[in-house]
Amino acid sequence: MYFEALKTINLNIKTMKRYEELKNLVANLEADFVKFYEKENSAAGTRVRKGMQELKNLAQQIREEVQSLKNEKED
Repeated sequence: MYFEALKTINLNIKTMKRYEELKNLVANLEADFVKFYEKENSAAGTRVRKGMQELKNLAQQIREEVQSLKNEKED
């Protein structure tokens, strides 16, 4: 039981760190969104696309971790 609780705590911390990464990624993309949409900077558009792919991948990792925690609680 102790090891399961420790595993859950570690997963919770890991997921919260990923959430912070997610927030930082979105915040860092703001300047490139402005450059692309308002200033029509093509290079910024490339960075936006790359950042959105990273966002998608990170969101998927978070979804999997949340599902794992949910499944552990149901067991």
